[in-house]
Amino acid sequence: MKIVMLDGHTINPGDLSWDALSEIGELEVYDATEPDQMLSRIGDAEILLTSKCLITRDLMMKCPSLKYIGSMATGYNNIDVDAAGELGIAVTYIPAYSTDAVAQHTIALILELCNHVGLHDTSVKKGDWHDCPYFCYWKEPLVLLKGKSLGIVGYGQIGRRVAEIAKALGMEIHVYSKEPDAAVKSDFVTLHCPLTKENANFVNTEFIERMKPGAVLINTARGGLVDEAALADALKSGRLRAAAVDVLAQEPPSSDHPLIALENCIITPHLAWTPTEMRQTICRVLADNLSSFLQGGTLNRVDL
Repeated sequence: MKIVMLDGHTINPGDLSWDALSEIGELEVYDATEPDQMLSRIGDAEILLTSKCLITRDLMMKCPSLKYIGSMATGYNNIDVDAAGELGIAVTYIPAYSTDAVAQHTIALILELCNHVGLHDTSVKKGDWHDCPYFCYWKEPLVLLKGKSLGIVGYGQIGRRVAEIAKALGMEIHVYSKEPDAAVKSDFVTLHCPLTKENANFVNTEFIERMKPGAVLINTARGGLVDEAALADALKSGRLRAAAVDVLAQEPPSSDHPLIALENCIITPHLAWTPTEMRQTICRVLADNLSSFLQGGTLNRVDL
């Protein structure tokens, strides 16, 4: 049985093992695959594994041997699941593997915007502390999180974990699905919902105008949830104090992306999910999902 993995590098750049999958079938792993390479690489494979490659109805119809598509992520909006179901192709996903990692990264972004750790580390290493006549100094005022409000949009496992950590820091929590106005008008607003056709550009000019002046937006969910041009305008004008995002609508972004040049916007390269422990979980669940399918099971199927 031939197993093809189209984009394995981000999960395993060489520090982990694919042995559990290799024991199931003949495994071919590609670091990354361009759209015009997919058809030839899939060929007569029965099993297809991918994280981000776009798997369309047309592609599936051109691969008649295909019986199974395993998403290597929690999000699977890159796969036409309806078409797969119609064509008798099973589709699985990796559920809730990154809850703690994404929550941790969310809080790390909030803390960086409040404590400016990187800014002050750079300053000290440039000699600013050596040259300072006082025992301490700060380049930007620090912000105490205790007593600040946090609006959470998307209250699944990650949203709840973020709330737990934020409460421990003394923050006041407002969940958008329960208190939409209070959530939008919080000091910090953080996104933790999936991207759908209905909520694309959910954070747009109208949403931002409802936010508290000087608020902070955090996005560790999906880039398409945010109208990035509108966010850039709000950051430039000072309508929002800052933003921190781990995701963008286009990844990798263009060199002229409107957020990249802004000093009050922190951008990390979609890495919240990547602690070694999380990637090890992906490798294990990929093999478990496929083994279940081959034995007639339905573990983590999304096409049923």
